[in-house]
Order: sequence, then C-alpha cells, then structure tokens
Amino acid sequence: MVKVAALATDGLEEIELTGPQEALEKAGATVTVISLKAGEFQAVNKDIYPSNKIRADLAIADAKAEDYDALLLPGGLASPDALRMNKDVVAFARAFVKANKPIAAICHGAQTLIEVNELKGRTVTSWPAIRTDLENAGASWVDNEVVVDGPYVFSRCPDDIPAFNKAIIKHFKIA
Repeated sequence: MVKVAALATDGLEEIELTGPQEALEKAGATVTVISLKAGEFQAVNKDIYPSNKIRADLAIADAKAEDYDALLLPGGLASPDALRMNKDVVAFARAFVKANKPIAAICHGAQTLIEVNELKGRTVTSWPAIRTDLENAGASWVDNEVVVDGPYVFSRCPDDIPAFNKAIIKHFKIA
C-alpha cells in the first residue's frame, strides 16, 4: 500500500487536500495529514472564506519522510507560505527530493519546493501569482492543467483537480 504524506496548515484551500486525498484513498493509498502541530487547523474556500477544520494526523516534528512513499503539497494562500518558513517542513520535503520520491504540488503548494532549492531546470505549473517565484527558483513555468517533470506533478488550481488526481494516482504508482 502506498503511503502519502500531505503537508498543510491554517489557510489550506480545503478542496486541494480533500479532493486528492479522497481520490488517493479510493485508489488504495493511505494519506497522512501532517501539519505544524497536532490537532485541528482552519481550512478555507476560495482563499479567504473559512470552511471546515481539518484534523492533522501528525505534527511535522514527529514525522519521518522515510515512513512515506510520496508527498502531496496542497495550496491556498496562507498554508504554503507558513509551511515554507518552517525548517522541519523544508527538511521533510528535502528528504523526499533526495530520495527521488514522487511529489505533487497544486496551486501555491509548490512554494515549499522553492525553499528546498531543487526546481532549477524543471518545468512546472502553479497558480499564476507564484509564477515569478518559481522562475526565480530556476524553473520554467507553463500554463497547463497538469505538468509532470521527473518525480514532480504540478497543477494550477481547484479546477484542475480531476486531471491532477488522475496524474498523481498514476505517478504515485497506486493504479
């Protein structure tokens, strides 16, 4: 069974976690939600409207990358920004990169990968607002619903979730 770690915290765009999580679990994977601390955090809808509370299964301080086969980085405005500033999150993501494990990022989720400093020469997509950040990190940005480059899968926004889900199930070797 493929084990997927999903990193998120307050300000997560809810559907960018719950949509892929549901698809991955339906395909047979297990998804562990990892946050800055254990317990609940506040998700949002359309980046600003509070939606549901999400329960973190594990705090990042207690998570080990070697326990997982793949990494999911959902977006939202605030969640990826907070995650990228946390040294434990960056080290966790870096361990996936060094082990060449598959990583999927949607919307602003790719911001964590900017901190890992491993996007040079990669082709990516994201929410357009972080295009310049990704290009400054050495990536080539394209406006496609899904981009697969090496171990990475990228998507732009909630509208892309159906295509993103198909791509990550395949890329994570679940089905």
